[in-house]
Amino acid sequence: MKRIIFIVNPNSGTQSKKTILNLLDSRLDRSKFTWEVVYTEYAGHAVEIAAKAAEDRVDIVVAIGGDGTINEVGRSLVHTSTALGIIPCGSGNGLARHLEIPLDPRKAIDVLNEADEVVIDYGKINGISFFCTCGVGFDAFVSFKFANAGKRGMLTYLEKTLQEGLKYQSETYELETEDGVSKYSAFLIACGNASQYGNNAYITPHATLTDGLLDVTILEPFTVLDIPALAFQLFNKTLDQNSRIKTFRCQKLSIRRTHPGVIHYDGDPIETDAEIHIEIIKKGLHVIVPSISSKEGGVLQKAQEYVNGIKLINESILTNIASQNKKIVDKLTKKN
Repeated sequence: MKRIIFIVNPNSGTQSKKTILNLLDSRLDRSKFTWEVVYTEYAGHAVEIAAKAAEDRVDIVVAIGGDGTINEVGRSLVHTSTALGIIPCGSGNGLARHLEIPLDPRKAIDVLNEADEVVIDYGKINGISFFCTCGVGFDAFVSFKFANAGKRGMLTYLEKTLQEGLKYQSETYELETEDGVSKYSAFLIACGNASQYGNNAYITPHATLTDGLLDVTILEPFTVLDIPALAFQLFNKTLDQNSRIKTFRCQKLSIRRTHPGVIHYDGDPIETDAEIHIEIIKKGLHVIVPSISSKEGGVLQKAQEYVNGIKLINESILTNIASQNKKIVDKLTKKN
């Protein structure tokens, strides 16, 4: 019998945790597992719970929450024999989507029943572990705005992105890798262990979790005319084909900017010094993943998620344009 601890963040995401927990009794295989449920009570509590579970040699610790909860659990399980399990119910679910773990909690529990396990890489940014992406520039700035928005979900994230996007100023960064030093004027610099932020937004579309490399995407300054193509390619997994994008791979990356500011790791923002150090650590985390047969059954779900994502972008862009036009009309009316 394997032992599982489910860690629940009651405040993350948009789904009801009670519904998910009710499914455990009916869906989880009692012939394979014993389990208990622990609720987080404050920020960072999942780190402590997962660390104690690893110390006690619990077989699997399952994060029920979003990428922030998964990050807290995962960082306590690196370089241990305890595996990370995921029942995704966050706003973006970047790592779960990359691993093709179903967003339907019933099917996610079925993945746990199969208990297929892989060992993945993870990254560190200024000493903080991340498993999906990290970055500096506009994506970190939007993560900060999103964290303080009060509401969760893709529409809130798009709203913050569109509100701030045309006002945000690019910065000049000095980048150093094992191959040398270069300078870029950049809107954002994203480093991916996995391929996406979440919501199927592929910022590092060719990243894998097992190659021992960081995939780096640099978005150079652009105009409003570039936005539709960039948005489409972000969700179409072809962002690297855009002329405003530069990409490369490395094991270690140092970023120097002119002043301290915000960075993000797996979507969580934090203030840091002007100098940023990022590295990849090979084969550090055991993760429960779908079997090959389960992945084949998820093709239609992924297609529908893609269509829904494009639809949300279009609706949000049109709403934002309408709002901006109304402001212009109102100003002209007052002048006359």
